[in-house]
Amino acid sequence: MSERAGKTTGFFWHERCFWHDPGAIGVFAAPNEFLQPQPASESPESKRRLKNLLEVSGLIDELEVRKAAPANREALERFHTPRYLGALEAGSRLGIGDGGDCAPYTAGSLAAAKQSAGLAIAAVDAVAKGEMTNAYALCRPPGHHAEADRGRGFCLLGNIPLAVMQARALGLVRRVAILDWDVHHGNGQQAAFYTAPDVLTVSIHQAGNYPLETGTFQERGEGAGQGTNLNLPLPPGSGIGAYRYAMHQLILPAIEAFAPELIVVACGFDAGAKDPLGKMMLNSAAFAEMTAQLKALAERCGDGRLVMIHEGGYSEGYVPLCGHAVIAALAGSDSVVPDPQNEEIAAWGYQELQPHQQALIDGWVKESGVMPCISP
Repeated sequence: MSERAGKTTGFFWHERCFWHDPGAIGVFAAPNEFLQPQPASESPESKRRLKNLLEVSGLIDELEVRKAAPANREALERFHTPRYLGALEAGSRLGIGDGGDCAPYTAGSLAAAKQSAGLAIAAVDAVAKGEMTNAYALCRPPGHHAEADRGRGFCLLGNIPLAVMQARALGLVRRVAILDWDVHHGNGQQAAFYTAPDVLTVSIHQAGNYPLETGTFQERGEGAGQGTNLNLPLPPGSGIGAYRYAMHQLILPAIEAFAPELIVVACGFDAGAKDPLGKMMLNSAAFAEMTAQLKALAERCGDGRLVMIHEGGYSEGYVPLCGHAVIAALAGSDSVVPDPQNEEIAAWGYQELQPHQQALIDGWVKESGVMPCISP
């Protein structure tokens, strides 16, 4: 049962998103003659299994389940250039293409990407309007690497920038905080709002993973947006202790000081310990804990308005457990799915906050000027 009367947590999904096919590329950006074809690491199964797990556990019955229309051209052009959108359309007609940098796609992918963006837009719109308190959008393809004029890192369209830009254009919200906890840097949101004083973008990620040229602490925003971009590039091997310390000492205080009307999370699960494309050590309980913290913060800042947009996560077996834990926390539900790896992962060596990790985070706190206001 939900802790609230009524279904105040939305769940947005569409089967079309599962039909996007990047091609038989495995973990690589493109095929070649010496790579035996294999399903792409960015596959539909981790997302489909999450949706199926919600059905089997019964948690989905506590949610307000909605579909959404695909993003239209007007919405897409708020962020993306006409030239880039035209190139995607040409590739879609051809049946194969690459958005620019490790963003391969085939026939039907653009339709899936528009649907994915539409889910993000609809989720933010519904929460901003007060139709529901919070929401989870099961988007695919992901979007947090896409830039205005190119796709990157499996992402074709910028789901979160598109959703936030539309909500702001319609006057639904003004001040928005975006937290990206995907293991890879949230360069798409950073680029979209780098000069915007009313949008705070925060990314906690594995240092030097992807993209290689972005994601340093020194990238703080420009012009009117100076100080509204915050990157926390943690060293590979960071675990529950490091993430918990970073949340308490810097991320939560920075968001609270910004006083957003809406918080949006780029909810990737590739910082999970079982992920093949990341080197971090979180378990499902860690993702649930961060969700509960943000939920409480959203209630203090903006009437609980919080939207989770699904991003990366490439373990078909472990992503569903992480996603279920997040959605249960979001909904205030006691629908629990046992995670057989949860305690084992938590007991791994080096899960505690390490001295070098603490020194790094403390340095960021000092340089940022954010005052820690929550004891770890």
